[in-house]
Amino acid sequence: MIDTILRLTISNYPVSFFLLGLLCSAVSLACQAKPLTRLVVWEKLLAYYCLSAVGFFYIFNFVMHVFFGEMAARFIGWEDSPFQLEVGFASLGFGLVGVLAFRQDFGLRLAANLGPACFMWGAAAGHVYQMVVHHNFAPGNAGTMFWADIFLPIIGFVFLIGWRMTDRKRPAS
Repeated sequence: MIDTILRLTISNYPVSFFLLGLLCSAVSLACQAKPLTRLVVWEKLLAYYCLSAVGFFYIFNFVMHVFFGEMAARFIGWEDSPFQLEVGFASLGFGLVGVLAFRQDFGLRLAANLGPACFMWGAAAGHVYQMVVHHNFAPGNAGTMFWADIFLPIIGFVFLIGWRMTDRKRPAS
């Protein structure tokens, strides 16, 4: 049972890190003074999205592509390649920006969403190409990873825009 849960969690790690961020947001909001304001809710959702769904996710992606490149390539349905190292170090950069954006301003949080969004939407297009042209329906190409590549950036931008719009409505102190 535990083996199955661990396997599902790791093989669906984009969703796992997103859900971890939601869980951390919920715990943080439960510990906040009441009543909660919209700004506080958006802040927690965005902060933990940046930390977990961007920061931890991409640091994990770095580890997988750099230290377990052969396994990561098989999961995607590809042959191992030196390109794994490049994807890994790009992921490390995204991950570190995500961690730094946890408690920062709009600019860094925009960067923490924009860079990974470009990468993920480009990867989603690549997954479609692989499915159509090469009939690659490996779990890492056509499974959860494909859908996460499309929807996680959208969710991140919803959190970012919600936080920014609510913050702008706040009276100046």
